[in-house]
Amino acid sequence: MLNALTGRETARLAVWFLLALAAGPQAAAAGDAPQAAAAEPARQVEIIDPLFVRPFAPVETGRNDGNPLWSRSGMFLSFERSIGDRREVRIALADGTVFQTVYYLRAAGGEMRFFFPGVVEDISYNAGISWSPAEDRFVFMGNGGEGNYDLYLGDMGGRNVTRLTEHKEKDGQADWSPASGAVVFVSGRTGKGDLYVLDVASRGLTRLTSGGREHLYPQWSPDGRRIAFMQGNNENHDIAVIDDMARPAETTRALTTWDHDDIRPVWSPDGKKVAFYSNYNPQGDPRIWSIIVVAADGSDPRDGDGLAARVVAVDVVPDVERGPAWMPDSARIVYVKNDRQEYHPIYVVNVRDRTAKLFRTDTKMNHDVACSLDGTIAFRAQVDQWDQIFVAKMKE
Repeated sequence: MLNALTGRETARLAVWFLLALAAGPQAAAAGDAPQAAAAEPARQVEIIDPLFVRPFAPVETGRNDGNPLWSRSGMFLSFERSIGDRREVRIALADGTVFQTVYYLRAAGGEMRFFFPGVVEDISYNAGISWSPAEDRFVFMGNGGEGNYDLYLGDMGGRNVTRLTEHKEKDGQADWSPASGAVVFVSGRTGKGDLYVLDVASRGLTRLTSGGREHLYPQWSPDGRRIAFMQGNNENHDIAVIDDMARPAETTRALTTWDHDDIRPVWSPDGKKVAFYSNYNPQGDPRIWSIIVVAADGSDPRDGDGLAARVVAVDVVPDVERGPAWMPDSARIVYVKNDRQEYHPIYVVNVRDRTAKLFRTDTKMNHDVACSLDGTIAFRAQVDQWDQIFVAKMKE
């Protein structure tokens, strides 16, 4: 079991390095929880009891599930399943019924074929799903059993899978616009990670960034007009926003500009704020991660004490695959606290007054938190050292 778990974590980190193209030690540190910060004086923590907590799929050994992601309406929940060296994307209804499985492999002779899980044993890696606005199609990253990562287009409920990009360098980290048929993604075809927008219908490609720095993990704003992303080199990334896709160079503006590493920006559901992880912390320890929330319009300070004052949670376990998990009210963020003694419990913080409450789930080694439109929380937790997906809702 230990070997299987280690293999899954290795695969997660492989995507972080291969796609991000940023092999700095700070980026690597985000994949695993740092040591806990110095102990603080004991204090009473308010507890939120759950309406329910349950496994999303039957708990089984021999496989690891992770990276849950709700569709825009909350009708579907996708997650990634690792069985040995093979990774599948599974799409399920909100009640846990598996709706579709994505398992893609390049067959002999160059033809692309679709296989159900268990039919073949060749190594395949599929991850990073993102739905179209109508939730009838989705884009994901796959290697087709070849070792090279490209973008693929799938149909909900069907077996049709179309290759969207085909380049010797890696393409991934795709996000489908909530308002159009445009997909933003990261490509290594320029030597560094750059952002591109792909029109799904015409296959037209537009490059958004240049300049020799890494531009990573783009995410559309809820209205589909702007893109937040991280940019930088090795150990230092900052958060930036492109305001106009027609004029990306002229309308790119930084939300942070300091020496700390800022990663994985996520828009609040109302589009007014951006949350991200930062290795800024009062202790000055680059292994300790915080969550910072700033105004999306750039009105907050970009560095110094002003930006430090926007920290809403300290000593968190960063999720490098999805970023901070906003609740649908745009007022709270669900996160995992770096507390090994308590097996990494889940907390909920009010971003306005910075008050954090423990969400009692009675699960261990939690990661990969995602919130649906109705407030249902999906996350990864360990059961007998195997990763399982759980869903929970707060009693409020």
